[in-house]
Amino acid sequence: MKSAELTKSKTKIAVVGVGYWGKNLVRNFYQLGALEVLCDVEGTAAAACKYQYEHVRFCSEFTEVLSDPSVDAVVLATPATTHYEMAKAALEAGKDVLVEKPLAIDVKHGEELVELADAKRRILMVGHILRYHPAILKLQKLIHDGVLGKLNYLYSNRLNIGKIRTEENILWSFAPHDISVLLSLLNEMPARVTCQGSAYLNRDITDVTLSHFEFPSGVQAHIFVSWLHPIKEQRLVVVGSEKMAVFDDTGEHKLVLYPHKVEWRNRVPMAVKANGENVPLDDREPLHAECQHFLDCVESRIAPVSDGAEGLRVLRVLDACQRALHNGAVALGSFDTKNDKPESPYFAHESAYVDDGAVVGAGTKVWHFSHIMKGARIGERCVIGQNVNVDGGTIVGNNVKIQNSVSVYTGVVIEDDVFLGPSCVLTNVSNPRSQVNRHSLYETTCLKRGCTIGANATIVCGVNVGRYAFVGAGSVVTKNVPDYALVVGNPAHRVGWMSRHGHRLGQPDSNGVMVCPESGYRYGESSPGVLNCLDLDEEAPLPAELSRSTKSYRELKEEAKYACSAA
Repeated sequence: MKSAELTKSKTKIAVVGVGYWGKNLVRNFYQLGALEVLCDVEGTAAAACKYQYEHVRFCSEFTEVLSDPSVDAVVLATPATTHYEMAKAALEAGKDVLVEKPLAIDVKHGEELVELADAKRRILMVGHILRYHPAILKLQKLIHDGVLGKLNYLYSNRLNIGKIRTEENILWSFAPHDISVLLSLLNEMPARVTCQGSAYLNRDITDVTLSHFEFPSGVQAHIFVSWLHPIKEQRLVVVGSEKMAVFDDTGEHKLVLYPHKVEWRNRVPMAVKANGENVPLDDREPLHAECQHFLDCVESRIAPVSDGAEGLRVLRVLDACQRALHNGAVALGSFDTKNDKPESPYFAHESAYVDDGAVVGAGTKVWHFSHIMKGARIGERCVIGQNVNVDGGTIVGNNVKIQNSVSVYTGVVIEDDVFLGPSCVLTNVSNPRSQVNRHSLYETTCLKRGCTIGANATIVCGVNVGRYAFVGAGSVVTKNVPDYALVVGNPAHRVGWMSRHGHRLGQPDSNGVMVCPESGYRYGESSPGVLNCLDLDEEAPLPAELSRSTKSYRELKEEAKYACSAA
């Protein structure tokens, strides 16, 4: 490739280690116009690189990279046993660092690297390539959106013949990728780990391991890795209550959904199979996306997706698996090397019950006499009012406010920034009978981002309430509600549009534009019955200056009334 054809990057990279995997990093950073220096102790690597890559300098001493002022960041593709010392030296030299997995082979060393990067204000990123795979990114969104329903079980197989290592066992060589994916999909650390393995080629190097994980939410998972397998297999299966997902990195279709069901017939469970649904994905090389992300983070100073903190979480799980391999099961608390009992990240009133197996995010508050059941997943910065019940299998996003006396049942998915008014009613079976068991037939109800459910309103199950929609007090919703719609009555019907700030929008002007009286944001129908904000994307957070009101609803209403009369 001629240098004139390359994109030029502001950030200049040195890749250290041009072996089996390092050459792929070299290729991508060269294509991104960021490759400045190659460092490798092997002389044969120098000859190959000089032939392939124009204008790229080569050195054989790592100290030359550290002292080179033209190098902004260092990429380490060296043996795992060298990661700690080399990453530490690079951070101390003021370089940003991308280190291949694992972050280190000792948890204390991993903690030291994370603390050092923070103290030096340096970017520290770990090469967990699957975090940048289009199929995994899509799978994360499907899980977050509740498409798979309640997650029950995950398993991952990473099998191949070779590359067989002598400096680390199969667990440390293959499993970091799969552990990283598990933690990202479930957004929690395991509560208990068991691991079994065998060594066949070298008595001290395990060739095959099977690790089993139990998570606080009740989800279970296992990871099977081997470098003594006759064929290559890289497959992740996610089993949910509504659908099952299969990620097959070696297959033609990388991500397939299976809407299989289990029906109870005469009190006997029967599998009802369905055809797989191929999920369309972006055509993007994961490693290229990872390298681009590192460059973006170096330039923007934003923490990477697979930052040092994530690398440390993966390292702690790896360490627990290694200890379980020799000593038996490792239970919750063994991951934290600093505290036997870490402080709870959320607040729960002494009269509230949060069951073991419930996941509650940092900054969330659970008030008097409320009950969060095993299997419930509640995000960060939520407020759970008095006398609230959140059932197992429920998914609640971030910054959700649930007022007093609300029951959230299995099958309900609540996205970020939703407001549930006092005593509103959510259901999960359309035709309940006490004599008929329909526990396996709960219907999914989705409350989309930013919507409001008024006091005493009823949401009949199986519907979607759109983004920033507003359901009036006492209304009965029996069908889907569009984004931004204001609905009232029994059955609820649309009587107008609401702004993102919760104000009813007036009549459109000659251009079809309606303006929010508080924010000044403009809204318009892109097609009949479909409203969009013209000034802010629906998924974008509110700017800080607009996230706190300075005038009451009545003040704004009076100002609008005065403006109309003056006109």
